[in-house]
Amino acid sequence: MPAKTFLQTCIYCACLLLAQPVAGHVTLETTQFDAASYHKIVLRVPHGCQGEPTTALRVQIPEGMIAVKPQPKPGWTLRTETHEFDDSYRLHGKTVNSGVAQIIWDNGLLPDDRFDEFAFMAYLTETLAERETVYLPVLQECSEAVERWIKPDRNASHPAPALKVVPEP
Repeated sequence: MPAKTFLQTCIYCACLLLAQPVAGHVTLETTQFDAASYHKIVLRVPHGCQGEPTTALRVQIPEGMIAVKPQPKPGWTLRTETHEFDDSYRLHGKTVNSGVAQIIWDNGLLPDDRFDEFAFMAYLTETLAERETVYLPVLQECSEAVERWIKPDRNASHPAPALKVVPEP
């Protein structure tokens, strides 16, 4: 990537970060992705729940995000829940009818005064590019509380992390 393009991208990303609400919440490291390709999706957890440490993170995977592979985190238990898709998808010449519906990292400990990132790989199908915004609802569980980052509205008090999938270049 040319230096000028890289600098413009950095400035654009900084502007997006500054435009976020002041209250911290679970966000995505990158918010725009190309359809019909694999991507690493990184969720940032900036704090615990009402001063308590985070002990689990549950991420709902939307329809059209397939071949999901979560990244293990030392000190955390990693689980997935699967389901049958509403539609079938083609990937590497094969039909895909089921996949990960939810990723769960639990039995961990992220102190309130620390941040961390939770990542997974996924193939983003063309059907995701048909939506204006794709949301990843997240439940952040803490010792005595739960934060529900699930609202499909960036201006809500507890917005779900949102991404934009653009058509294949």
